[in-house]
Amino acid sequence: MVVGGGMEGLAELPDRLGAALGRLPGFVEPAFILLLAIGLAVLLHALAFRALRRFVDTGSGLAASLLRRARRPVRLAFVLAALAVTVPRLDLAYGWQSGLGHLFLILLIVLVGWTLIVLSNHFADRAMRRYRIDTEDNLRARKFVTQARVLRRTVNIVVGILTVGAVLLTFESVQRYGVSLFASAGAAGLILGLAARPVLANLIAGIQIALTQPIRIDDVVIVEGEWGWIEEIFATYVVVRLWDWRRMVVPLSHFIEQPFQNWTRESASIIGAVYWHLDYTVPVPRLREKLAEIVEASPHWDGQVVNLQVTDTDKDTVTIRGLMSARTSPQAWDLRCEVREKLMTWLQEHHPEALPRLRGEVRMLDRDTGEKEAP
Repeated sequence: MVVGGGMEGLAELPDRLGAALGRLPGFVEPAFILLLAIGLAVLLHALAFRALRRFVDTGSGLAASLLRRARRPVRLAFVLAALAVTVPRLDLAYGWQSGLGHLFLILLIVLVGWTLIVLSNHFADRAMRRYRIDTEDNLRARKFVTQARVLRRTVNIVVGILTVGAVLLTFESVQRYGVSLFASAGAAGLILGLAARPVLANLIAGIQIALTQPIRIDDVVIVEGEWGWIEEIFATYVVVRLWDWRRMVVPLSHFIEQPFQNWTRESASIIGAVYWHLDYTVPVPRLREKLAEIVEASPHWDGQVVNLQVTDTDKDTVTIRGLMSARTSPQAWDLRCEVREKLMTWLQEHHPEALPRLRGEVRMLDRDTGEKEAP
């Protein structure tokens, strides 16, 4: 009797499930089908990329790099394809169809913008790999890398703004507001223009820097009295690595509107200067020979400039300037420090009388006449 009752219960189970499903809201079944389609699309995407990895080298090749960058946009494309196939076959109310169609349009716009950004980043990185800026003679490489990085970030910003604008324009309320804003051209437009001015100024400055190149990656500059290297150029600001490892963040428009020093504009070679304030008894010709000897023996000298001149005199000392050149500004700094130290040591050992000193005159007083006598 129990067995028979159990069998009857199992036979009635499909009818009970159907009745339970019939009591559920009408949107549950389409929503379940949509979620199932999206899940299958994601699974198919994962299987496809796993199969592609077996045929594509996972190193730094062109196909491997493009495959890594395109993974997420392609996943979104799979989801869009699943929605495009599934939604027309569902018996949905008009409101649901309209909402899903709007969502499909938004995802399609995002996919197009995302794809453009991925492609621009990929080809820019591939082009920059041919140039190395960690070498000594890297002027041409720094020019190209600076242009590629700045233009890539500019393209990303422009594409991002256009994508967001296109998504917002799919909403009727935004369209009405935009039409009224352009029609009025009043205070609201003026306020928006003033608010967007810093962004637009830096964006235009980035394009100017990419084309005219007043600064480049790894340039040696003096900004606001600080000496350092251009470490990175972003869309709205520049990071300057100072000599003591601090970082100075400078707005991009500063390098267009304000003066600054660029020590590596045409070449990384630079002339350094060392000054000494010495006594009038200093043997200048011998000092000149010693300077040339020290500079020529230094590994930091580039073999171009070495010179010594008396540049000034005053009542106590003479000012002597030594000039020496080096391939880069860090080497010029090391060369100046080396010359300053070695020449000071040489003067102490061989010509101590040439070091700065104060002179005084002593006269004896005659006790009888009270007059000063010559020393």
